Amino acid sequence: MKVSVIGVGYVGIITAVSLAELGHNVLGMDDNKEKVKSFSKGISPIYEEGLEEALNKNIKEGTLSFTDSIEVAISHGEVIFICVGTPSLPGGKADLSFVERVAREIAKNAKEYKLIVEKSTVPVKTSEQILKTIKLYNKHGVELEVASNPEFLREGTALQDFFEADRIVIGVSSKKAENLFRELYKGIDSPIVVTDPNTAEIIKHASNSFLAMKISFINMVADLCENTGADINKVAEGMGFDKRIGKSFLNAGIGYGGSCFPKDVRAFNQIGKENGLDFSLLKDVDKINIERVERFISKLRKAHWVFKDKVFSLWGLAFKPGTDDIREAPALKVMEILLNEGAILRVYDPKAMENVKKIFPPTEKLYYAQDPYDAAKDSEAILLITEWDEFKSIDFSKIKDMILTNVLIDGRNLYSPKKMKEEGFIYYPVGKPPIEEI
Repeated sequence: MKVSVIGVGYVGIITAVSLAELGHNVLGMDDNKEKVKSFSKGISPIYEEGLEEALNKNIKEGTLSFTDSIEVAISHGEVIFICVGTPSLPGGKADLSFVERVAREIAKNAKEYKLIVEKSTVPVKTSEQILKTIKLYNKHGVELEVASNPEFLREGTALQDFFEADRIVIGVSSKKAENLFRELYKGIDSPIVVTDPNTAEIIKHASNSFLAMKISFINMVADLCENTGADINKVAEGMGFDKRIGKSFLNAGIGYGGSCFPKDVRAFNQIGKENGLDFSLLKDVDKINIERVERFISKLRKAHWVFKDKVFSLWGLAFKPGTDDIREAPALKVMEILLNEGAILRVYDPKAMENVKKIFPPTEKLYYAQDPYDAAKDSEAILLITEWDEFKSIDFSKIKDMILTNVLIDGRNLYSPKKMKEEGFIYYPVGKPPIEEI
């Protein structure tokens, strides 16, 4: 099947590569010429495990190619995926101008049947707005359908998630569109949930908001554990055995980030408002998450009540391990606070440092290290923010010979309090009693 993917950002490139892997003839389109050149050469500007290998494989096999011409992309695909950005506007509402522009171009240029698929995360009834735009600009009077096919990819495991999906949701208005989707996803053994476009759009926002709510809930409980001397890991374990609750997304920490949860929670709250409903529960979910960074910083203040000219080491900058994505990353907020208070930072991340340098260029007070040990050198506290596997096997006896004070603030509960005590560290985990004396 001929498929076009318009917008090859994170979701778009994963969609394009994965559909090519299934044997479809896929054309990825983006108006960023440099990005198109890079992908065409088999070089991904986005880090995702296995992506570059799959990209090169499918380019070589002729199932995947790229263009910066939207007209060429519209002509190519019987199925056209819209994967453009939907950033937040002030107040949380999604900016749909990129979606509207693509819909308009499809309507103007399509000369035969097209199934237009919104893959970007959009508010409910966006498909209806796309349909109105198409009818208004349908220059050649061809049959154009609109469907919703939300993605449920986790950064770091996106390719695996595509082929081993918990479910494939398709919101369609005809049997013809449904059959095209079934042909498109043939070869993936996952349940297919068939519904109308409005319902599919809500499924996406509701799913992400619910997962964000679980994270904020367990972080709220972690605060209580810290105040009472309880252990959040044991609380989460006890809760997770209940099948109605489940074990996933009950890991207390410095909070969620990325391109999805923060944006989608705010957008879903706004959708509720626009429909005359009280979605203030989601405002609290967002508020609890925002408070995580200041709570993390408050632990550092217990050990070092003055930050000016103190050297702090940050381990992990990406919003989660397995990606170089720093959108809404807690580390950026931590860096901003510490730099504003005159601290000297030595930071390290296996994949995200080049992205962070675009926001915080290196200075005499900001050093980008070669590895965790280089980052720890002469530091007065280590701040663990992203739980990369590399940080799990740290030789702390070596670290102790390099640092000025044995202070470790663990934002992800990566280490055992017992081990940290044995190693002689002042240790602040999340939702557990700290070790404040050595």
